[in-house]
Amino acid sequence: MSGIGRIHSIETFGTVDGPGIRFIVFTQGCPLRCLYCHNPDCRSAHDGKEVTVDYLIDEIKKCKSFIRKGGVTVSGGEPLMQPEFTREIFKRCHELGLDTALDTSGYCAIEAAKSVLEETDLVLLDIKSYIPELYYKVTNVSIEPTLALAKHLSEIGKPAWIRFVLVPHLTDNEENITQLADFIATLKNIERLEVLPFHKMGEYKWEQLGLPYSLKDTPPATPELVKQTVDIFRDRGINALGAVGL
Repeated sequence: MSGIGRIHSIETFGTVDGPGIRFIVFTQGCPLRCLYCHNPDCRSAHDGKEVTVDYLIDEIKKCKSFIRKGGVTVSGGEPLMQPEFTREIFKRCHELGLDTALDTSGYCAIEAAKSVLEETDLVLLDIKSYIPELYYKVTNVSIEPTLALAKHLSEIGKPAWIRFVLVPHLTDNEENITQLADFIATLKNIERLEVLPFHKMGEYKWEQLGLPYSLKDTPPATPELVKQTVDIFRDRGINALGAVGL
């Protein structure tokens, strides 16, 4: 049912997942297995808690005066694993006059995404890498669905922000970044690109879940590395900036 879904948690005053102050719904379930995932407890589609859209809208209404210049972001996990649920949240938010943002990896069938995009004002598209083999190493899935969604968003003129997590000795390969920048430069709808420097703040969750954390010895991305990466994107006319680490 579109009126019921599974979520991991909510955040009432987020400032990094879209413009302005945001009410953020973190959905439960994700098909990716990112090496640096800071919410590995969101992976299983069977965990979390079941809630109704009515419940979420009641919570959003409590914050409406604070988020009226921001809006509501549905993140995850992967919101497009629950497209009807996500669409219904956004539809109800629009009825309240609130902006909507979808934070997604893009790993889904475009047909499943289309109905959600009809009620989405902004897409925050996470592109984890560009070289296919490296993307698979980072996520354990193919990059093709994400690139297909990125092209579709450009074709329909849907405003989008791109997010790229910069991980030393993993995603910082210059060829990887250059190819990603060349691809993004072909898109016509990108308002900004955020280079998110890797950090290990989610490592304790892996330990609590008894999962091996393969990036235990990976250092944080330095300001110098972030600047070099941002400059590669800017050289192609992309509005890139270094953002808060992930």
